[in-house]
Amino acid sequence: MRQAIHQLKYKNLKALSPHLAGLLAEYLDANPMPGDIIIPVPLHPAKLRERGYNQSELLAQELSKIVKLPVLGKGLVRSKNTPPQVKAKNVEERRENVTGAFTCQVSTVKGKAVILIDDVCTSGATMEACAAALKNHDVASVWGLTLARETQ
Repeated sequence: MRQAIHQLKYKNLKALSPHLAGLLAEYLDANPMPGDIIIPVPLHPAKLRERGYNQSELLAQELSKIVKLPVLGKGLVRSKNTPPQVKAKNVEERRENVTGAFTCQVSTVKGKAVILIDDVCTSGATMEACAAALKNHDVASVWGLTLARETQ
């Protein structure tokens, strides 16, 4: 899984996204969670320009095709260009790094159950920061779904 995520994220192997999204769909089938919409964890515009695509958005789009839930690709915006979480030394640094980094700029999330998609969850700090931004817009719930959980 580590190699597949690395290939998707850093080696432009976008063709992996349907297969990886299939794994997310299998998990959802075995472990249902409420969801009205899918929102990918956003990249900062500078990072998006550098990489050329958002791997979480690719996963969300492919998952949407399988589970028949709409994707709100601009549901969250990364307003702070933070260093990569992988460079943080500990959980506290990860939380501090992403605090206030995300904003929700759409009212269509109000009352919705959101499934938040990311490739990897290590400390949960990114998911928590995204969830906080969504909860400020009165979502009903936020559920995080990732391909992998990495422990520090």
